[in-house]
Order: sequence, then structure tokens, then C-alpha cells
Amino acid sequence: MPSFNQSIFHPAVFFLTGIPGLETPQIWTSIPFCCLYVIAISGNGMILFVIITESSLHEPMCYFLSMLSFMDLGLCLSTLTTMLAIFWFNAREISFDACIGQMFFIHGFTFMESSVLLAMAFDRFIAICNPLRYATILTNSWIIKVGFAIVLRGTTALVPLLLLLKRLSFCRSYVLHHSYCFHPDAMKLSCTDTWINSAFGLAIVISTAGLDSVLILLSYVLIIRSVLCIASPEEQKKAFGTCVSHISAVAVFYIPMISLSLVHRFGKHAPPLVHMLIASVYLLIPPVMNPIIYSVKTK
Repeated sequence: MPSFNQSIFHPAVFFLTGIPGLETPQIWTSIPFCCLYVIAISGNGMILFVIITESSLHEPMCYFLSMLSFMDLGLCLSTLTTMLAIFWFNAREISFDACIGQMFFIHGFTFMESSVLLAMAFDRFIAICNPLRYATILTNSWIIKVGFAIVLRGTTALVPLLLLLKRLSFCRSYVLHHSYCFHPDAMKLSCTDTWINSAFGLAIVISTAGLDSVLILLSYVLIIRSVLCIASPEEQKKAFGTCVSHISAVAVFYIPMISLSLVHRFGKHAPPLVHMLIASVYLLIPPVMNPIIYSVKTK
């Protein structure tokens, strides 16, 4: 039952959605998701363990890689309980406050991962375009400051957005379209004007992931220009080879994010299964693929 508080109606619970058409708990449907979670958690956990324990890996690029693995772990753990509860026990209910909390971690780790990818692009830019100053620019103290700035940026951008969500009244269906709480999905269930929420949410996305993607693209334009000035084809190949892992990680991160945004914006009449699959890819593919990408390309 909705609770009444200062003319704002909040539902006691939201209802999450698993695979459309498979509303009864079926263990076999959870097997692919469990495998993806195991790969993501073990892979990113192993990267963190190796970087922490191996002193020869205490260098800027590995520090940024450990940040990326930490964000991927946080993203996985943010949705693990609700997703497996749906597939194993058909437990679809989540309280309003718990839903807000899950949104904070999901979107927070997403924004912070975007910032980490930008920091890794800057690392590649300095390593290729200004290698003689690499050690003096990317010092340990500078990396620590960048880490704090990434966390501060992600949280301060997200808190006002969630506070605006709490001011909305919900008097329609309380059924979400995903197996986790996603801000645009919850906002659509409101029966009050959400123009401010939509505008502020768009501004946050543009100023975080949007700005990061533009700066990453700019860094690679400068990298390509610098590499093409190198006379030796072998050196050009070697320089480009150091960027392959990062470019792959950027593609794995931004393509699912853009796809999910487009489906929410323009795919209102798309089958529910499409929403579910893209939402799962958005959350699970980057944490699964990043350890594989960096394990294959990095000695």
C-alpha cells in the first residue's frame, strides 16, 4: 500500500521483472547469469589481488586498472542479490528506500567507471605523446587525488537526482521493467510531472559520461596524430598496440549504455524481452569482458 507523506505518495514496494513469460522460478534460467557473475567477480577480484600483491605492478596504468576492476565488482554486487532472488525464489519485491539505494550504487559505479576510463585515456596520452614526463606527471599522489575526484564527482552528481526522485508521487503501476532499479524506469511510473527530473538526469549524463566520451575521443585524436609522426611502422604498431585494451574497454562500456538509453527513449513499444536483454548486457558485459580484455593483452 502506498504511504502518504506531505502529499507525496511513495509505494511500499516496487516489483522487479525477470525474464518476460517466465514468471515462475526456474533454476535453469539463472545458470547463464550465475556463470556471468562468477566470471565477473572472480576475474575482477583476481586482477585486484594480483595488482595489490605484486609490487612490480605498482605503476599508474595498473592503478587505474585496479580502479576499473573495483568499479566492476561494485556494479556486479549491486545487482547480484535482486537478480538471483528473482530467478531462484521469484522474490520480486523491493522496498522504495532499498530501490533508491540500489540506484545510488548502480548509477554511481557507472559514472565512476566512465571517469576511470577517461583517466586511463589520459594515461595513454601522456605515455605516447609525452613519455619523458610520464613519471613526473603521473605520480602516486596525483593518482590518489584523481581517485578521490572520481568518487566525489560520481556521488555529488547522483545525490540530487535521487532526492528529486523521492519528491515524486507514484500512483500507477509499481512494476519495473528490469531485475534491478534503474532511474529512468522508476521515473516513468510517477503520476506527477517529471520534467525537472528528466532535464536534470540528462544534464548529469551529458556532464559525466557524455563529457568523458568526448574527452576520450579527443585524447585518441591527439594520440593518432602523434603516432603518425613516428617514422618507423614497427614503432607505430607498438604504440597503437598499447591502446587496444583501453579502446576495447571503452567500446564495451559505452555501446551497452547508449543502447539502453536509446531503448528507454525510443523503444516504448519494443517487446519486454528486448528491454530485459539490453539491461542485462549493460550491467554484466563490461565487468565480464574487462578482465578478459586486459588479461589477454597485458603480460
